[in-house]
Amino acid sequence: MPLTAPMRPEQADALLRDALEANGQRFTDQRAAVYRFLLGTTDHPTADEVFTAVRGDITDISLATVYKALETLVSCNLAVKLSYGDDSARYDARTDDHYHSRCVRCGQVRDVHGQVPELLPQIDPGNGFRVQGYRVEVIGLCPGCAD
Repeated sequence: MPLTAPMRPEQADALLRDALEANGQRFTDQRAAVYRFLLGTTDHPTADEVFTAVRGDITDISLATVYKALETLVSCNLAVKLSYGDDSARYDARTDDHYHSRCVRCGQVRDVHGQVPELLPQIDPGNGFRVQGYRVEVIGLCPGCAD
């Protein structure tokens, strides 16, 4: 779902509640706080960054609870986990097909605006492999690291 307009907290909570219930999960204040934070950022934060931000609202939340909340959001298709072999996982509340740029020096991840290249649907991995989607990543140096 592209973030074209900020979602009000009550809208986010209703969407979260419906998705959790559809997946046999409970709605909790901790999960709601994590989800609202993810919806409100375009920075693709790590679990530690989510923890630091959410702890301002829920002082007794633990890092383990944040990890569990993030994994629950991923399992309910409300967030995407971006994993890189050399870095911590990052989380994105945008679940639509889009791609990212990632700085190989500082690890910053940003959305790349535009359409997935038309070439991708023509890729045939062969052997009966059924393509379900694409994950495109542009790697390089962000403006702060390129200097």
